[in-house]
Amino acid sequence: MRYISTRGEAPAVSFLDAILRGLAPDGGLYVPESWPSLRPYLRENRGAMGHAGAAAEALYLFAEDDLSFAGAAALANEAYGPESRFAHPAIAPLKQLDGRTWLMELFHGPSLAFKDVAMQLIGALYTEALARSGARLTVVCATSGDTGGAAVEALKGSESVDLFVMLPKGRVSEVQRRFMTASGAANVHPILIDGDFDDCQAILKALFADRAFAESASLSGVNSISWARIVAQAAYFITASYALGGDGPVNFVVPTGNFGDAFAGYVAKKMGAPVGRILLATNTNDILARTIAAGRYARAAHSNATISPAMDIQVASNFERLVFECTGRDPDRTRALYAAFAQSGGFEVPAPALDAMRETFSAVAISDDETRAAMKAVHASTGELLCPHSAIAAAAAMKGADGWNPDGPVVLLATAHPAKFPDTVEVATGVAPPLPAHCATLYDRPERADSLPNDAEAVKRYVRERTRAWR
Repeated sequence: MRYISTRGEAPAVSFLDAILRGLAPDGGLYVPESWPSLRPYLRENRGAMGHAGAAAEALYLFAEDDLSFAGAAALANEAYGPESRFAHPAIAPLKQLDGRTWLMELFHGPSLAFKDVAMQLIGALYTEALARSGARLTVVCATSGDTGGAAVEALKGSESVDLFVMLPKGRVSEVQRRFMTASGAANVHPILIDGDFDDCQAILKALFADRAFAESASLSGVNSISWARIVAQAAYFITASYALGGDGPVNFVVPTGNFGDAFAGYVAKKMGAPVGRILLATNTNDILARTIAAGRYARAAHSNATISPAMDIQVASNFERLVFECTGRDPDRTRALYAAFAQSGGFEVPAPALDAMRETFSAVAISDDETRAAMKAVHASTGELLCPHSAIAAAAAMKGADGWNPDGPVVLLATAHPAKFPDTVEVATGVAPPLPAHCATLYDRPERADSLPNDAEAVKRYVRERTRAWR
């Protein structure tokens, strides 16, 4: 399996090269040259498959040139097996809320967010790839709250990786921040950027766009643009759809900002998993909801600060992969559309591509008031506490959207533990969620971080002075 850029001006690379590089050198995102199909035994043995089994299958199918099935299974077992750092043996357990609605809990990892599911596998993949080459790596990520903490938990203490985490100053919760600033690891460098997440993401892309810098720093990324993230997240769509699907499709409601998790559901469907419709649930940073509704992908002047800060995003990077797929995998068209986006801040989605998107996706935007109401309603009816991001999925399922008429089970993705947002949850429900026992010392650890301006050159200097990978 080889990987090509959505913009068509970068050479094809192997799976591990795509993982280590992150962003393609032409500014595009890596995608597989073709879509593999899940093997029949997964469907036949779905009751005994487990998360590690689904992850091993997905990893092998997308990396078969670089990994044997035994190698993929070993990495999946390291990430998700009995000795893993997940507090629940199912990794992504399903909890029934009513006759057809289920909650998929994705917050049982070390940083209490769905990003752990991918990051724990990426940590194992980096160890494997760097052991083969003997190289060091500089990993830079931009985070709206959860990616950074999950990356820290996966990569802290590594002798081969230096991790630089850019987070928007004052725009994440205290618990989210402490997972990044209180690790105590010498190879972890938290950077407080004077801006919002889109500013952090723009700096990240500027670092990769500077080819000389990226090469000298051996730069890699773990943002949702990483293909390894997509593969790892596809595994829980596979397990849930096979567990609940029977003879029909399973539908998903995905709270999303950067579109990575939702695209992972699309990938599972392309591989043959019984995934039905996917409802994109955004907060008032509603670029995805506006695009699916009206056909124009256009960023707002700035992102809104909401009670669901990990979704305060106005540029959904992974949407480029969907544009590529729905334009018939046309890199010239994709490149032209994103050139227009860079110049004017928006583009019209071609009508055939929009129709193709709507075959799978519906979308709806949820306000803070609607989020609080959903948190209160779900707690009153089921006793479940939802974080404000997970509550957006619940609110979206209640509100509905054009084209959202699901036939069969509906799975709401619970993307973070409510204890990551204790004040917001308590205001909405009257209950203050405690931190799980394995995070009990989080508030006692000393914090360490550096503040930098919203300036790519300043970040480059900071990285160059600290990474052990510079050459």
